[in-house]
Amino acid sequence: MTHIPPPAEELRILDTELRQLDARRTVLLARRAWLVAALRPAAPVPHAPRATPAAPARRPETTAPGVQNVLLLLGGILLTVAAVAFTVVSWGHLGIAGRALVLGAVTWAALGAPVLLIRRGLRSTAESVAGLGLALTVLDVYALYEVALPHSDGLGYAAMASAALAGVWAAYGLALGGLLGPATTTGLRLPLPAAVAAAQLPLLLWAAAAGAGAPTITAALLGTAAFDTALALRLPVKSVRVVAAVGAYGMGGWGSFAAGWLSWTASGPSAAVRAAALLLLAAAIGFAAAGRTHVPKPHLATGLALAGGLLTVAGLGGIPRSSLPDDWTVPGCLVCGVALLGVLRTGFPEPLRRGLAWASGSVQAIAVVWTLPAVGVALLGPVGWTEKVWSGAPATARDAVTIDVPWPPHSVTAPFVLLLVAGVLVVAVRGAEWRPQALTGALALTWATALVLPAALELPYWVGLLVQGLTTVAALACALPSLPRTPPLLLALLTSVGLAFLSLTSEGATLTVLAALALLFAAAARRPGLGAVAAPASLAYATALACAVGASLGWPPQQTALLVLVVPVGAALLAARLSDASVTVPVEATGAVAGLLAIGLTVADPPMLALVLSLCGVIAAGTAVREDRRSIGYAAAALFVLAAWVRLAAWGAGSPEAYTLPVTVPALVVGAVRRRKDPRASSWTAYGPGLVVTLVPSLFAAWGDTHWLRPLLLGAAALLVTLVGARHRLQAPLVLGGTVLVLDALHELAPYLVQVVDALPRWVPPALAGLVLLAVGATYEQRIRDARRVREVLGRMD
Repeated sequence: MTHIPPPAEELRILDTELRQLDARRTVLLARRAWLVAALRPAAPVPHAPRATPAAPARRPETTAPGVQNVLLLLGGILLTVAAVAFTVVSWGHLGIAGRALVLGAVTWAALGAPVLLIRRGLRSTAESVAGLGLALTVLDVYALYEVALPHSDGLGYAAMASAALAGVWAAYGLALGGLLGPATTTGLRLPLPAAVAAAQLPLLLWAAAAGAGAPTITAALLGTAAFDTALALRLPVKSVRVVAAVGAYGMGGWGSFAAGWLSWTASGPSAAVRAAALLLLAAAIGFAAAGRTHVPKPHLATGLALAGGLLTVAGLGGIPRSSLPDDWTVPGCLVCGVALLGVLRTGFPEPLRRGLAWASGSVQAIAVVWTLPAVGVALLGPVGWTEKVWSGAPATARDAVTIDVPWPPHSVTAPFVLLLVAGVLVVAVRGAEWRPQALTGALALTWATALVLPAALELPYWVGLLVQGLTTVAALACALPSLPRTPPLLLALLTSVGLAFLSLTSEGATLTVLAALALLFAAAARRPGLGAVAAPASLAYATALACAVGASLGWPPQQTALLVLVVPVGAALLAARLSDASVTVPVEATGAVAGLLAIGLTVADPPMLALVLSLCGVIAAGTAVREDRRSIGYAAAALFVLAAWVRLAAWGAGSPEAYTLPVTVPALVVGAVRRRKDPRASSWTAYGPGLVVTLVPSLFAAWGDTHWLRPLLLGAAALLVTLVGARHRLQAPLVLGGTVLVLDALHELAPYLVQVVDALPRWVPPALAGLVLLAVGATYEQRIRDARRVREVLGRMD
């Protein structure tokens, strides 16, 4: 497919390529000449100055302002250390006047120097010197305490000193212009943040000095947090806002935790009210901050409103806890959390309403998690009756579910919590996007309420059975076409399983509950969309009912298996009438599992096992009659074969033909029917498996049999198979029968051949072998033609 251009076009192409090659050669020669010249040593030029390469410029590893700041910081630190050393160590060498003169002069100098430095534009130096001056004021306060007030209360003096220092530092910063313009151009950055940091201590130290209790100290923490919050929200200086915000979060968090601990450990209503007031104060601080930040920072406002809502719930919910039993602690907090949803209909900003909604949802989620242990015990506790079947019904529903596990403490009010949250989901969630999920959650919570209610209230045992039965019916009824069906079906199945285990306490309860569940799910299977789950569940409970009936009648397991087989029969008949594959397959699978259970019940009794296997084979054969279930015929055949083998083993049959002939005869019949319908089918496919099943095991048995009867019968059967194959020109019977016939004959002649070989001289076998080789070689061509003829004859056979 290569395109060859015309001669003229090809000549033009060749000329173009030759010109390109010449041009390329010229360029390469010029480059070569330049390289040769460059590699030759250059002649020295007497008067030409030699150019020296310029040294690369070194990049500084730091900037000048960075070096300046480090030097100033180190200088300020060293001066501060020197001042401390002078005050603490060298103080005693001077008199009172000298001490006051030295400290006063140094402090005034350190505080006044920044004014001159700022005027000269040395701001960094001014910051460093101002820091030294602030440190000297602390030393002045300490010196005053050591000289004038050595016996006064240290905490009280520290409270007054910290307040005084905060005021002095703030006045100093304001005097230098900290609030007259941007802090980066006129004022100092250090005094005002330092004043805010010092302001964190006065209230706390004052409360400690006064010997106040935990409520007062907590109030001091929250008061400081409120002061910090006001500074962070109102002052324009960024450094002050940062320090105030850190103080607000630190003091507010510490105070909120302390208030929560006071509420939890309150010993009476008055203590609970005081703790609630502190928690509400913390919540008010959060709400105030959220109200001022909802426009510039809505996410921060939402978080603050969330924290305020949780603190409100903790405060109000802790008041009734001190006077009510512990069972009502969680419900009380839950009611307060639900009450927060009333704010959603007010005119509060959207970030605040969102935060309160999250707070309410968090409280409800925590309350639901608190009920999970009780729900788990109510659902899984009845499983313990599997080890005490029909040992007697307990008195109450709680005794029925706590047979192996204890009932969670303070869980009496769990049904109230679950039902309240379910009602909130139904009433509060109205949006079309979340409405289906809310209804599903409400359904699950209502189901959990019904499940845990009898045990929580310690109702009678039969009431617990009735409630779980009605819950199963209600869950199935909720599987409406207009709603998602999977959650109600799952809840119905879980409830029914728990009910079945709960009924194992007595014989009558077990039979009644299993029969009712089988009928209930059978009726539910008629509803559209429920058959794929309800029909298999009905069959499963029918299987359990059959086992329970057998145990009630005192039947051994092998006899109960006959009763269990009613379920596979019903499943097969039901599947034949169904047209929906999504229902047919689960029904057939459930019937197959019931059949396997029946087989397992009869393993210890071989005669009954053979009967059950044959009955299962009948069921499978009946299913294989359907056009879309032809493949089950193989399973039916296998079951019949297994039944025959188990029966033969029960009779003590040891002959292999007893096991293989029941397989061979049906296999040959099936092969004959297939070849009649499809004449092109190979004899190996139709008759090969059936013949191999009998001939091969019999051949092995004949080679190990010392009697003459088995080899004679095997040889006769092989001869008959060979003749039938030759008569009908079938390849498989001819080859298999002939092979078995030859091997059987060799087995019979082997002793005599051994005797003949022993009687002949030793030179006879080599001589005979040589004669055979000569004869074969002499007629080689004829034998090849004969072999070809045999191959053609076999090839014409089916």
